[in-house]
Amino acid sequence: MSGKYAFTKALKEVRFLFCHTGEGSAATRTFLNRAYPTMKKNNPFTPILIREASGTLPKVYARYEFGKEKSQSLEGTTWTHVDVREVRADNDATGLTDKQIEDTVAQLVKSETT
Repeated sequence: MSGKYAFTKALKEVRFLFCHTGEGSAATRTFLNRAYPTMKKNNPFTPILIREASGTLPKVYARYEFGKEKSQSLEGTTWTHVDVREVRADNDATGLTDKQIEDTVAQLVKSETT
């Protein structure tokens, strides 16, 4: 698992948003309980922020150099690429498992800011 969480050098911050009690965020809570120590150990200088709020849908954000940001819904597979000039959403689905969340986060933190 440690190889999956070797963040790219362009990554400046990772944020997880989810509900602290909601059923839709259960897999995200499980994933963070299991994977956060490994992510932090492998990337001690990259902030990994965890934000819990009642009724919040699970989502992960990756902030890169030059203000570029990508986000991924952990409730499904909706990618949103955020740039000063562009907002785009692709692919819709529902119900990620813990393993799918792991793969999603691994892909997000390794991707470049294209």
